[in-house]
Amino acid sequence: MWGRLLACGGLFARLLLSQTFSFALLGDRTGEAVDAIYQQVWKAAAAEHPAFVVTVGDTIQGLQDETARAQWQEVQRLLGPYKKLPLYLAPGNHDIWSPLSEQLFREYAKHPPHYSFDYQQAHFTILDNSRTEELSTEELDFLEQDLKAHAGQPVKFVVSHRPSWLLNVALRNPRFRLQELAKQYGVSYVVAGHVHQMLRFELEGVTYLSMASAGGHLRGSGEYADGWFFGHALVTVRDSKIDFRIEERKGRVTSPADWGMAGLVKR
Repeated sequence: MWGRLLACGGLFARLLLSQTFSFALLGDRTGEAVDAIYQQVWKAAAAEHPAFVVTVGDTIQGLQDETARAQWQEVQRLLGPYKKLPLYLAPGNHDIWSPLSEQLFREYAKHPPHYSFDYQQAHFTILDNSRTEELSTEELDFLEQDLKAHAGQPVKFVVSHRPSWLLNVALRNPRFRLQELAKQYGVSYVVAGHVHQMLRFELEGVTYLSMASAGGHLRGSGEYADGWFFGHALVTVRDSKIDFRIEERKGRVTSPADWGMAGLVKR
């Protein structure tokens, strides 16, 4: 009897100590936003009651200083129903292209272009490659300092807009600084957008994802099986385990394992 009581007590203690939360991960809203899609994606994501939302950038169409503020104000209006949800934006090339646009990003995103945050057992690093195809030395220095300072967090995500890592991971070259840092500090996922296509790559235990579009126009074949679709991901972190549900707007649900560097692995 005492053995059973002790076993039940141990299970109860483990449940109390278990840390579980979910967050929504959204791809690009622009460039060339398709009318009403972003609102539909947000509605579906919010209905799942995530703790917060992370986006991979390109929130406004941008590229012109004269209209940028009005576009940020329009985004504020669109997201009004969800203002209680904490929102973490990565800066895209449509968001920052000039000193004024950077100032506006800081004002409306309420974050600098690069920053990090913790949520329970997870650490998130948001990098800025809005104005360059590559991650600059300064960005990688920031990443190294940030990961070192938060080395004790068991779950780590790195998010940027452009997939500056794409060529290296496609060629399975581990000798670039982002990969070296990700491997050294136990980063689980490196996530980007920009291309509007759902793709997955694995390199030395690190998963690299290119997110599907959350509203920016579809390119290439436009076919779901090739990774061209609108949707979002619901990511559940349970202790040190991560579960991705990639949810297409029309209802199809997959996981990262279903995708590869050319779309669906199994067609």
